[in-house]
Amino acid sequence: MSGLRPSASGRMNTCITVQMMICCSMEEISSSQCSPADHTRTNRRIPTVRAEALEVAARLFRAIGDTPRLRLLALLGQGEACVTELALAENENISTISQRLRVLRSEHLVVRKRRGKHINYGLADQHVMDLVFNALAHASEVPAIQQPISQNTKEK
Repeated sequence: MSGLRPSASGRMNTCITVQMMICCSMEEISSSQCSPADHTRTNRRIPTVRAEALEVAARLFRAIGDTPRLRLLALLGQGEACVTELALAENENISTISQRLRVLRSEHLVVRKRRGKHINYGLADQHVMDLVFNALAHASEVPAIQQPISQNTKEK
């Protein structure tokens, strides 16, 4: 920064300062990257995931990613319910709840069961319950504060 001169207004040239900061940051990143030789288990094979499985998982997360649908899944995690009960619990129209359930059923997150003249909805299986409640638990966690890596703690 010693090469910077104040402009006519008395301010440092901000653009050059930012560029210098970016360059310094990029050098730090480059010098901290590892190479394959740094790893002792180079013969470890990273498992591959089928493209179809990735696509199905992405659709699941898109379906769960809508807050009202996630709220329905959390309600259904407490037990089966019919559309009317869900609409009352959510203070929504039955048609709105039905549309959300249709999306969740299409991704096999929710199943429906006939009980007399009522159709009850519930979570498809334990995996769905685990997925929903793990996501909610993770979202409720207090984030850890990242400590900057000091020069003393870096490997030599």
